[in-house]
Amino acid sequence: MFVVEISNRQNLFDLDLKQIETLAIRILQGEGIPSAQLSIAIVDDLTIHGLNRQYLNHDYPTDVLSFLLHTDSEKLEGEVVVSAETAARAAVHFGWTAANELLLYVVHGVLHLVGYDDSEDEPRQKMRSREKFYLAQENLVLSYDEQERVKP
Repeated sequence: MFVVEISNRQNLFDLDLKQIETLAIRILQGEGIPSAQLSIAIVDDLTIHGLNRQYLNHDYPTDVLSFLLHTDSEKLEGEVVVSAETAARAAVHFGWTAANELLLYVVHGVLHLVGYDDSEDEPRQKMRSREKFYLAQENLVLSYDEQERVKP
């Protein structure tokens, strides 16, 4: 059983919340998670900046944060927070819609929850491959230089 709750706290652009829910569930199933309760919050830069500072001691806004609350062989519980403002800015740079950029953030966040890591080169490449795989199922193709997405 999968429960995905989405809180859309932005009004910068239209989002298909059902698409986000379906994509999150597809990732969980595709990565072998038997059951999950997931919340996804779509927020502004001020909110994600505060969370980034509070939980990671990073004093800047970011694109996505993931919080794994519980995991065992039967169930995963987690939260993904994504910034609509960051998505809107980045989308212009990467040449697609803000909604598509935000979908990438959701995919990235959920992949973190299921165990993918992007802190080193080899696991980052595996994570990027899975991002592309799941976005392709939404008929989305990433068209950017991998180095452009490396965070400070």
